[in-house]
Amino acid sequence: MKTIDCLGDMCPIPVLKTKKELSTINCGDTLKIITDHSCVLESMTAKFKKHDISSVEVINGVWEIYITKR
Repeated sequence: MKTIDCLGDMCPIPVLKTKKELSTINCGDTLKIITDHSCVLESMTAKFKKHDISSVEVINGVWEIYITKR
């Protein structure tokens, strides 16, 4: 699983990083995005809705977003 560290990055940077990485992985593979901005979670859900997306708030204010490519 590839991990994208987006701590401190504000939109649209995490979306652009994710889009780039999604183009390099195979269907069924998962990306993990780590972010500390709640707006990134909303943006990812809207932008990549054709893929399977889940998220977990691992500590207060830090999320791990998992996107499995379809």
